[in-house]
Amino acid sequence: MDLRKLKTLIDLVSDSNVSELEITEAEGKVRIVKGGGAMVQGYHQPVYQQVQQAPPQQAPVAPPVSAALAVEEVAAGHTVKSPMVGTFYRSSSPGAKAFAEVGDSIKEGETICIIEAMKILNEIEADKSGTITKILCENGQAVEYGQPLFIIE
Repeated sequence: MDLRKLKTLIDLVSDSNVSELEITEAEGKVRIVKGGGAMVQGYHQPVYQQVQQAPPQQAPVAPPVSAALAVEEVAAGHTVKSPMVGTFYRSSSPGAKAFAEVGDSIKEGETICIIEAMKILNEIEADKSGTITKILCENGQAVEYGQPLFIIE
């Protein structure tokens, strides 16, 4: 939901005799409750999950090989992890040279990528000197807190 629309709804509830308002749209659900002197707002982003049910007598399936390989790759050197949730970028702009490539020697404190969070570009610095052996994220990929980004040896 658009932030301006949300602010308008909060103002409408605070200026009226309505004590609670709940709106459901395709992108989520908003509930605004007016109480004592404070207003509480909540936002629920719907979670869609595909569930598949296996036949009753089928043996459990082993995890995909790629998942097992990813675990081995992360353990093979020093891992630089994402300090926040956001969008991973290898360069400062779409046409610019990447901050770091596989095989580059980097120094501790050197910028190796950018993570955009809430429209703010955060430069991520190497926390160890060495050579980048693997880049574990694609440009423009959403990353989670603690997700491995680079392997440095």
